[in-house]
This record gives sequence, C-alpha cells and structure tokens, in this order.
Amino acid sequence: MVKGQGNAAFKAQLIIPEHRQLYEYWLLKAAGRPMPDKRDISPAHIPRLLPNISLIEVEMPGERYRVRLAGTRLRDVHDCETTGLYLDELDWGDKRDYWLAAYHRIAEEGKPAQGVVRGPRTQKEHLVQFWLKLPLTHGGDRVGMILCYDAFLPGSEVIETIEEKLAAAR
Repeated sequence: MVKGQGNAAFKAQLIIPEHRQLYEYWLLKAAGRPMPDKRDISPAHIPRLLPNISLIEVEMPGERYRVRLAGTRLRDVHDCETTGLYLDELDWGDKRDYWLAAYHRIAEEGKPAQGVVRGPRTQKEHLVQFWLKLPLTHGGDRVGMILCYDAFLPGSEVIETIEEKLAAAR
C-alpha cells in the first residue's frame, strides 16, 4: 500500500474532529518519517486539544508505560491525577488487558491506532471513549513516547447520534 493511501484510510476512520486535527498535525511533524520525534511536538500548536491530551513514556516496551503528562479532562475521568503513574497502576477495571495490549501494540509496531470503548474504567460505564494513540520517537528510531487524545462522550449521546445517522440513511 502506498503510504499516502494508508494515511487517508486511517484518517477516514477518525470520526472525532479533534482526532483528525491531531493526526494531521502528527503527519505534518513526521515530515515523511515513520513518526515524529517528541521534540517536534509543541503544546503551543495545539492549545485547544490539551485538556484531552496525554503523553505516555515507553520505559520498557511491553512492560512499563508511565504517564508523563495528562490533561485536566483525563484527571476528571480517572478521578485522580495520573501524571507520574504507570499505566498498570490505573484503575482500568475489566479493561486493563485491553489498554495494556493497545499500548504494547503501538510501542512495538510504531503505527498510529484508534478505537472506541464503552466504560473506559470502573464507575465510568456511562461514558464512551474515542481514543487516538500516536507514536513518537524520543531521540532515536524506536517508539519512546505515545501522544494520546481521548474524547469522552455520554453513551446516550453516542446512541442518539448513531440512530440519527441510521434514520438519515434510510
């Protein structure tokens, strides 16, 4: 597959406008490389996105990932400050294996990933999380950081939107 076609196919899957904005920024900063370096990313370029942004350091691929930065919206969802914690220390409930596998895959493959999950953590089952994870190097050619954008919507809003789209398609 031609690289540009792969980027277009991935972008077409992104339904959250902020995901598309961050992915386009990530592609711009990659400048033809497989992924940008952490130094290429500037919070000043994406200020509106910061409350939902997190930066995860890949300490030991497949084993330990540390939250280096977490926006205020993430603190609200996790009911605590997550900056400085390891991902395996967070209360993921029954989603723990799902999240650790997702981060491991991104760190190993060095490719962006996105998805949707209901109930991102214990006692937040009413939310639907639309997530985007973008790999970054950290002064080398392997994944050293993962740039994340997580959007949380009430499940009722998501169901209403889907029902509206289905009705419009009929």
